[in-house]
Amino acid sequence: MDFLKAIFLGILQGLTEFLPISSSAHLRIFPELFGWGDPGAAFTAVIQIGTEIAVLLYFRKDIWRIGKAWVLSVFRAEYRGTLDARMGWFIIVGSLPIVILGIALKSVIEDHFRNLWVIGTTLIVLGIILGVADRVSASNKKIKQLTLRDGILMGLAQAAALVPGVSRSGATISMGRFLGYEREAATRYAFLLAIPAVIGAGLFELKEIPHGHNSYGWGPTITATVVSFIVGYAAIAWLLRYVSTKSYLPFVIYRVLLGGGVLVLLTAGVLTA
Repeated sequence: MDFLKAIFLGILQGLTEFLPISSSAHLRIFPELFGWGDPGAAFTAVIQIGTEIAVLLYFRKDIWRIGKAWVLSVFRAEYRGTLDARMGWFIIVGSLPIVILGIALKSVIEDHFRNLWVIGTTLIVLGIILGVADRVSASNKKIKQLTLRDGILMGLAQAAALVPGVSRSGATISMGRFLGYEREAATRYAFLLAIPAVIGAGLFELKEIPHGHNSYGWGPTITATVVSFIVGYAAIAWLLRYVSTKSYLPFVIYRVLLGGGVLVLLTAGVLTA
């Protein structure tokens, strides 16, 4: 039975990781609805590695180009002003807030931030913020215009996703849109920025799988990770095509409805926080 649950949770992770609707919130809400209990922060962090491997594969050419330019820029001055070299630094510096806060707040994240009252509220609030950001954005900046300041600001926004319900991509995209970046540019940078944070968190939590804050052992966890990779790869391609011509409004509506539904079910006693 655990393997069937793992397959479902892997599909859920793959579908929701890249959409601005918070995969961690879905992995907390739906198991509770089905009476499975909280799968745990460790399980959630580890299966996210699957979706980040999908990012590595999908953006492999971009990542190779950025990584190569960054390494060369360390040793050769002529590479230091190139977009790819600068992008490497932006990703490194932008990842620091979520890494530092993730380590510092580990126990709080596992014990308090996973409360369903918190998750329902953040789904609604950050959904509204995403909607406002998307509506007021100047949409006149491309990813090649990314600056260190903007990279850091989006990194700080990403750190808010330590609270389930915020959404890593949603927070980063919202900040990018407030800063005037096109939807495709904000989304692409959000995907690249998430790589160090998600893979780092997953590897950090590996030791918790046999005995930590999780409901599953190695077998179901690996199964869920593989499934999330397959589904996540398809989700990336779809989302990048979608945002090139459409707004984030459907995701805003979904977030508000889901968050409101969670709060109603908590009030009615159907769910327990």
